[in-house]
Amino acid sequence: MRIVPRRVFLTRGIGRHATELGSFERALRDAGISRFNLVEVSSIFPPHAEIVEKEDALEGLQSGEVLFVVLSRISSNEYGRKLAAAVGIAVPKDRSHYGYISEYSSFGETEEQAADMAEDLAAEMLASTLGVTDEKLTWDEAREAWRLSDKILLTRSIAAATEVRKSGEWTTAVAAAVLLP
Repeated sequence: MRIVPRRVFLTRGIGRHATELGSFERALRDAGISRFNLVEVSSIFPPHAEIVEKEDALEGLQSGEVLFVVLSRISSNEYGRKLAAAVGIAVPKDRSHYGYISEYSSFGETEEQAADMAEDLAAEMLASTLGVTDEKLTWDEAREAWRLSDKILLTRSIAAATEVRKSGEWTTAVAAAVLLP
């Protein structure tokens, strides 16, 4: 049996609880994916897959259903600690080729910084598989897309950033690319 996802959506969430596991569950709940069995997969964006809105993708799914995800997760219970989780997507112009999904997490960065890093990582991974060196990979500000020689990469990212608000309270940030049939 072959499983090749055809739709992908991005989501994020933040959770707080007395335990690390509890904060993770609440972060998944905030992201809208806690009612599913999540199977983590590596970083390939399937050929011909479409990026869809989360609300549209969740319609018709059943609780307990198995969903494949590229998941970024970070937790801390250190008061004042800043944490961020992000995923980025890079899709080649030729949609018959696969793209990349990257996960990134960090301490001390903003949501925008983490999202940018995840997007950059995905674009760099895709560029390397296409045989393009770093000096040929440039950001096109007008199109808000990576320019790769004669190809333009479609990129997207999502991030969740927060800080631990109470001493000893666990805080978790998650970001995910969810792959669906």
